[in-house]
Amino acid sequence: MGKVAFLFAGQGAQHPGMCADLIESEPAARAVFEAADAVRPGTTDQCLSGTKEELAQTINTQPCVFAADLAAARALEARGVRPDVVAGFSLGEVAALTYAGAYTDERGFELVCHRAELMADAAEKNPGAMRAVVKLDAATVERLAAEAGDAWPVNYNSPLQTVVAGTEEACERLDALVKEARGRAMKVAVSGAFHSPFMAEAERGLAAYLADGHAPAEPAVPVLANRTAEAYPADEDARVALLASQVANPVQWVRTLEAMAAMGVDTFVEVGPGKTLTGLVTRTLENVTALPCETVEQLEAVLAALADAKEE
Repeated sequence: MGKVAFLFAGQGAQHPGMCADLIESEPAARAVFEAADAVRPGTTDQCLSGTKEELAQTINTQPCVFAADLAAARALEARGVRPDVVAGFSLGEVAALTYAGAYTDERGFELVCHRAELMADAAEKNPGAMRAVVKLDAATVERLAAEAGDAWPVNYNSPLQTVVAGTEEACERLDALVKEARGRAMKVAVSGAFHSPFMAEAERGLAAYLADGHAPAEPAVPVLANRTAEAYPADEDARVALLASQVANPVQWVRTLEAMAAMGVDTFVEVGPGKTLTGLVTRTLENVTALPCETVEQLEAVLAALADAKEE
């Protein structure tokens, strides 16, 4: 059996009722939500009963998905599963760092609430849009985004899926260019142009917050950063700069998955709501196992798969 990685879900994976049965059945998951409620009262109820529209608001999405991500990871850990390396997609990177010991659960939750406020404010001041472009390779999407103007590739999701952020006008120009290139551009239901220069103000605010006594400690488990696809460094100032700059720079997810595979990871467990990252793994890597873990049934399936792998 090779190594195991935890992948922490990002914004967009949220849905009403996420992690409901984990909260009910797994004490370790429930403890995470209790810690979240202590910092931000009502988080558990919002995850379980919030409407789709309510959960889609950045100031709600990020705290709720963070709690769900961390709860799933803690439930697995309580059952004896410990990863060799972790990474999180965008927002999920904060959950990954928290799981790895860079923050306590409460401090990580405080950070993600502040991050959500900064990004929501930046999105309101700098309206933008995002498109998921499929059926075209990254180099082609980069060229088309440059041609569209005021548009930037921001999420390198899989070899044939790249997300672009920019002005609404630029994204509309991109739609036509992608169609002409025989690709497909799909609107992403978000409130801003995340991971683009439009988030520069959020980056500055986050850097100031982290420098003011909220720097991440050195993780006890390697955490691969979205921006570099490399492990968070030992130097504290470098960790601060890396975490702050993440919000205004691309998510190098393909490189991250490839780096994990090069480390010997052959089992990827997506912790948190949805199956988006599981799908990206299977579209990027060959001869690996990718499993979601949000429900009790999925948790049991992960445990069974890992037990079977050990016996082989």
